[in-house]
Amino acid sequence: MNDPGPLATDPAFLPAHVLAREIAARRMSPVDAVEACLRRIERHDEKLHAFTEIYAGDARLAAEGAEKMIKAGQAVGPLHGVPIALKDLIEIEDRVTMGGSAAWRGRRSRVTATIARRLMAAGMIVIGKTHTVEFAFGGWGTNEHLGTPWNPWDLETHRVPGGSSSGSGVAVAARLAPWAIGTDTGGSVRLPSSFCGLTGLKVPAGRVSTYGILPLSSTFDTPGPMARCVEDAALLYGAISGPDPLDPKTRGIRPADPFGALARGVRGLRLARMPKVEREGVTSEVISAYDAALDRLASLGAEIVDIALPFRFAGLVEASAVTNAESYYFNRTLAEDPAQPIGGAVRARVLSGSQLSAHDYLATEHYRQDMKRALAAAMDGIDAILTPTTACAAIPVAEVDEKIVPSRFTRFGNLLDLCALSLPNGVGAGELPLSLQIVCRSYDEEMALRIGHAYQGATDWHQRTPPGIGI
Repeated sequence: MNDPGPLATDPAFLPAHVLAREIAARRMSPVDAVEACLRRIERHDEKLHAFTEIYAGDARLAAEGAEKMIKAGQAVGPLHGVPIALKDLIEIEDRVTMGGSAAWRGRRSRVTATIARRLMAAGMIVIGKTHTVEFAFGGWGTNEHLGTPWNPWDLETHRVPGGSSSGSGVAVAARLAPWAIGTDTGGSVRLPSSFCGLTGLKVPAGRVSTYGILPLSSTFDTPGPMARCVEDAALLYGAISGPDPLDPKTRGIRPADPFGALARGVRGLRLARMPKVEREGVTSEVISAYDAALDRLASLGAEIVDIALPFRFAGLVEASAVTNAESYYFNRTLAEDPAQPIGGAVRARVLSGSQLSAHDYLATEHYRQDMKRALAAAMDGIDAILTPTTACAAIPVAEVDEKIVPSRFTRFGNLLDLCALSLPNGVGAGELPLSLQIVCRSYDEEMALRIGHAYQGATDWHQRTPPGIGI
């Protein structure tokens, strides 16, 4: 772990749960926390390109108000005064929400997303919106017309940040914000968490409201926290989850308690390693970090077991056609207009959805349900499946082939409606972060967080800071 030195007292470098504790105890001011983030944004974001909009004036006013309320004993909750960044899919009334598309420059929201309302009701301070892949439709984090955020782990070579929650990943990794909200349709929280050295939680559909979030695929879209550690992810997850009358998918979902089992450890748990055949095409440094993570969890008392999966991870592409079809439904007007400034790769993905017939759509859905049942049988007696999050570390933007997707290990979590946690588990060449994925049954985020918390309690990969951004 690199030593943060005096930066440990800089509000921008504190984990969100520590920052919240310090603010609540009146040892730190929300004004100082917001100013620390805004200073870093001013200093670094011209290069990093994480934000689409920065709400500096309003954030300062909110911080001053939070400070007064906390001093008066009127804090609205334990997160009052903590800054946060939101992906540019999340609507806030009368704010610009572009969804990553130059075709939507200047588009102002008419509603406020439930997730944004919950964060603000908890007293959190939105400091700005972060870049996304256009329509959230891409895993590398590239954006042809609005620009690709710069992965802060390499300030010499422009490397992919991961997508589609690219700006959120860069903002949190570079300490421009203590945490952020992303959305995940095929890996869009976990991929940037992997490439940027973060902890990201993918929840099942219905756990967190999607009302007021620009859709890519209504079947698979799930918002989730992107943070520096499991404790932060659990805290933010608890703030955003729960039923919403404006989102029918959330009705009847059991309320979550992310801290109920967080500190119980992994002793006695049965954790499955991925089949040997899935190691093909994965870089040696990713495999080494993966094997070391398995060994560490075993040393903590977990039993590492084999699993016979009913599919190959890369072979589940059939079900991804649902995403293409639903994206075409939502974005066809722009994609079919050649005069609109839509990125070539994204336009092609959206238009491919027009080729899926009603028969194929329903057949794909039946296939997905069959795979859910088959996986449930394979996981009998197993608490989680462990995989790498990505098959490689962040590659240079210049080497991206948009026809190849980095979501080999993440997509099945969306297709089969599972929950998954990604967290740092090592470094590769050039000190680029590597990542472990913990996949659990649907609505068992408590287990994923528990395993991740135990792992982070025995390692320090999540405490590393990108070199060169500590000034």
